[in-house]
Amino acid sequence: MHDTARSTADRRRLARGLPALRDADGRAIARFIDAVWAEHGLARQSLEAYRRDLEQLARWLDGARGGLEGADRQTLHDYLAWRFGQGYQPRSNARLRASLRGFYAHLVRLGVRADDPAALLEPPRLPRPLPKALTESQVEALLAAPAVDTPEGLRDRAMLELMYAAGLRVSELVNLPANAVNLRQGVVRVLGKGGKERLVPLGEESQDWLERYLAKARPQLAGGRPVPADAHGQVPLFLTPARQAPTRQAYWQALKRHAAVAGIDPRTVTPHGLRHSFATHLLNRGADLRALQLLLGHASLSTTQIYTLVAREHLQRLHARHHPRG
Repeated sequence: MHDTARSTADRRRLARGLPALRDADGRAIARFIDAVWAEHGLARQSLEAYRRDLEQLARWLDGARGGLEGADRQTLHDYLAWRFGQGYQPRSNARLRASLRGFYAHLVRLGVRADDPAALLEPPRLPRPLPKALTESQVEALLAAPAVDTPEGLRDRAMLELMYAAGLRVSELVNLPANAVNLRQGVVRVLGKGGKERLVPLGEESQDWLERYLAKARPQLAGGRPVPADAHGQVPLFLTPARQAPTRQAYWQALKRHAAVAGIDPRTVTPHGLRHSFATHLLNRGADLRALQLLLGHASLSTTQIYTLVAREHLQRLHARHHPRG
């Protein structure tokens, strides 16, 4: 039982090898499922997940330690530790904890138990998903993908360059007003989450493409007519032929098209991924974490610190690839 089962198939075989469900435990689980359905009207899949979780615990106990209805907190901890040793994922154990809390709270309500052994079970730590950053060469290919001999292509190139240069969120990018960019000072004023404003410096490349867009593509997209203000009284910087700001969905679709042209799997490219790439590449090149926090507009440094994990993985791969004792 202490051998680690790595695959789903291994865990299924392990579950099949547990003792048969005892009748008393089966009846207790059935009563709970009926009660949950009557009280909350949960979907069939949710009820079956509860049933599987409780049946596996009951079979693992096989009547020992007071059985399913009599298990104490230490027993539940031991069971969670056993599952961890068998390779069950944190998300699966988080769902199990919800099943246990529901079941034992139900027993307390019925008066079957005076205490709830699952009430103080600590939730398993769920792994924080790491951002998926493009490589610098992939970003270069993506930026070069739009056909800049068309107004839309030149606009897309300027948008991509600005998003990567300033690490903007897609909502910040498409909603930029025309007066947000100061090319003389080389900065863009961004209104971020919670209405917080920040100034982000622009690189020479992004400034150059913005100048080209403003001089050539934007007048063409506007059709030589004044651009109407939006609901907030702002004139958008980036335009569609309808003289409106592009939607987030339209920008997402354009990004997928340009990724395909660049030879990158479109499924791996998202607007947020380009923001992640900005942050990761800066950090890999020695940027200060506090400065990165300001550039990204994160309210908390802890949000920014996830990028140190990405950078650490990058350094570990480099070390493993190139160090003689890696």
